[in-house]
Amino acid sequence: MGMRKFMFDLENQIPRNKIKYNEPLRNHTFIRLGGEADILVQPTTNEEIQTVIDIARRNNVPLTILGKGSNTIIKDKGIRGITLSLSHFNQIEVKGCEIKAQSGADIIAVSRAALDHTLTGLEFACGIPGSVGGALYMNAGAYGGQVSDVLQSAHVLTRGGELLNLSGEEMELGYRKSIFRSDRYIILDAVFRLEEGDQASISAKMNELTLARESKQPLEYPSCGSVFKRPEGHFAGKLIQDCQLQGTRIGGAEVSTKHAGFIVNVDNATAQDYLDLIEHIQQKVREKFDVELETEVITLGE
Repeated sequence: MGMRKFMFDLENQIPRNKIKYNEPLRNHTFIRLGGEADILVQPTTNEEIQTVIDIARRNNVPLTILGKGSNTIIKDKGIRGITLSLSHFNQIEVKGCEIKAQSGADIIAVSRAALDHTLTGLEFACGIPGSVGGALYMNAGAYGGQVSDVLQSAHVLTRGGELLNLSGEEMELGYRKSIFRSDRYIILDAVFRLEEGDQASISAKMNELTLARESKQPLEYPSCGSVFKRPEGHFAGKLIQDCQLQGTRIGGAEVSTKHAGFIVNVDNATAQDYLDLIEHIQQKVREKFDVELETEVITLGE
């Protein structure tokens, strides 16, 4: 009975076209792999998100949050309970020197909105594939800039459904980490504080960074972005290269020959292929250099 009442609750309060059952998660991740979500909900308003959190809590159903799925590996058996996909929760609004973006918006789209309004500070994000929420979660950075440099505040919901406004300090942003990794909060939106700049130089900077990214990164295959964090005093890509691991393949997953820090899905890889290859890389680097490679990529599911 519990399950039926819970489904009834959900379909009663969330528009039916925003709910999918047994949805293949490979359709919702950059890496194009992963099992099914029992229930996938794609809300477009704060109220819908609050409703889903509330229904999940009352019915004791597990709840998993998914942004753009850019730096995410979802395991082959998928995700139980509700997966809340924020990809349609993606409004961006600009007021003066501030940009407010919902957590499902592309951080790239936010950096373009900054360009359109001649605001400088977000150029570094013009090539980061992922959502605003994911960018906060990871304190994403590239080419000398990071989210914490320009982040002013964020509206979040606690798992208990309480609405809070956190300041930049309260988010405890560090290298690829934030308070959000504790999983206590669901990010609704973020406010970025930028400065007035010169359109031509903002545009030139973004073109330069886009070019750098395209020449260095294997964008021709699905991948989950940079797999490992930068180990103290080293570069992950260099260590992997020096272990002669480029081109190493397990199943359909391959260490990119273009950039050793990436693992690409060259032939219908499974999540297990990926996880086995990550472990293989970690082991080889440990043996050769006595360095522990920590993953930056998030793993979800079972």
